[in-house]
Amino acid sequence: MKRTLFLGLLMLGLGNFAFAQEVSFEEYDLPNGLHVILHQENGAPVVTTSVMYHVGGKDRTEGRTGFAHFFEHLLFEGTENIERGKWFEIVSSNGGINNANTSQDRTYYYEVFPSNNLQLGLWMESERMLHPVIDQIGVDTQQEVVKEEKRSTYDNRPYGQFLAVLGKNLFDVHPYKDPNIGYMKDIDAATLEDVKAYNKKYYVPNNAVLVVAGDFQIEETKKMIEDYFGPIPRGADIVRNYPKEKPITEQKIATAYDANIQIPAIGLAYRTPGFRERDAYVLDMISTYLSDGRSSKLYKKMVDDQKQALQVGAFNIGQEDYGMYLVFALPVGETSLEVLQTEMEEEVAKVRDELISERDYQKLQNKFENDFVNANSGVEGIANSLARYYLLYGDTNLINKEIDIYRSVTREEIKEVASKYLKPNQSVIINYLPGDKTEN
Repeated sequence: MKRTLFLGLLMLGLGNFAFAQEVSFEEYDLPNGLHVILHQENGAPVVTTSVMYHVGGKDRTEGRTGFAHFFEHLLFEGTENIERGKWFEIVSSNGGINNANTSQDRTYYYEVFPSNNLQLGLWMESERMLHPVIDQIGVDTQQEVVKEEKRSTYDNRPYGQFLAVLGKNLFDVHPYKDPNIGYMKDIDAATLEDVKAYNKKYYVPNNAVLVVAGDFQIEETKKMIEDYFGPIPRGADIVRNYPKEKPITEQKIATAYDANIQIPAIGLAYRTPGFRERDAYVLDMISTYLSDGRSSKLYKKMVDDQKQALQVGAFNIGQEDYGMYLVFALPVGETSLEVLQTEMEEEVAKVRDELISERDYQKLQNKFENDFVNANSGVEGIANSLARYYLLYGDTNLINKEIDIYRSVTREEIKEVASKYLKPNQSVIINYLPGDKTEN
């Protein structure tokens, strides 16, 4: 039995070692500015094709919020060579899956096909970039789709507006003040001319990265990429100059209402640096220390021991220009929001004022090592990471070396960063209460 246990542990260790090995890739630019990243892994007959565009919810003019998310839907409508409504049918009938998602900073499209359909995936993404059909029928259709998504996922879902309330109260002038999905009035106001201009500006090769990951042949794939994407014209250079926020120097208190909830919530919110900054990595570790798992400080204290909270958590919400840090709780029974605020602030203060224990520090390091291994354990996740690290961080090889940043963070640095950003006078207290909400 001991021998069996030893062999099991040995195999587990070897398995982790295999998954954690360095991710190899090749990257280059086409003359039109499209950045290409290739990760060859021939262990299974599947391949991911993906395109990430450097456009998100923050890329809009006043009165036209939500355009990037709207385009996430619109660019599935069809192309000059793909009939309207046939995109998903083509993918599924060829053994593939596909999806897309949009953040405040980028939009990501991807397909996963059997490797013998790589050419199909490349052709479809080149069609999306070069030949999208953008007409009034598509605009009208997707306006209704997006509005229904907003109603079901945000407006009529318990706590669905909390993230929007967070942005509204942490930002005064930066576009992060508005929700990624936009406002109803802006979605309704979008004209065909607005939409065409937005596509011409942002959905161009020099504002995108193409990733192919999985089972393929390098030279053959390069030839297909050149054939399909090479003829796409370069767009005008994109210049971003978003207004800077003034520091928060006095604690603010905000109240918001949600007709979909019966239990109130409270959040301690802080504006933090963008995710490229080293301090943002440290804040990731602080949020994990405070609330990841049942043994974390906030959960053990407020849920298990003191029975004050139904849920409690700390989240470092990473964004390109500024981050948002949130400590959030729902009360049990008659526990007041003021009590929850006091208890949460007490735990945050401990991180500011004291070094975390060596034991907790090692647990943190183990958790981030494990997350690093899992993130790179499949070609679909690797494709996403390669695109994100290149487009948003400017360093594709972070896929291999980002863990070294976490490894280098010290207990002293955790205390220093908490003291720098998580102070009461730099916070916004958000009381999120049951009641009528304002339609937007």
